[in-house]
Amino acid sequence: MSGNILALALDIAIGAVSLAMLLCAWRLVRGPQVIDRVLAVDTLYLNTVALVVLLGIRLQTALLFEAALIVAMLGFVSTVALSRYLTRGDVIE
Repeated sequence: MSGNILALALDIAIGAVSLAMLLCAWRLVRGPQVIDRVLAVDTLYLNTVALVVLLGIRLQTALLFEAALIVAMLGFVSTVALSRYLTRGDVIE
């Protein structure tokens, strides 16, 4: 019985994170300013990490956790680079 509850909770969490990703994508397309789009991209990659981790738990595979780590690292670096570009006009000093 506890396995069924865990599966149901994971399915609900996957649905909620997917909805959050759709809302972030809407803000990315619809954002009136550049900062709205940057924050939407940042939140989108965090939601992607959460979705990959939830799928890793649901499918019981360790490979997806490594993929989540790679997505998190790339997302952090890209957010920092984009922020530096928008504030300074260049990425590398």
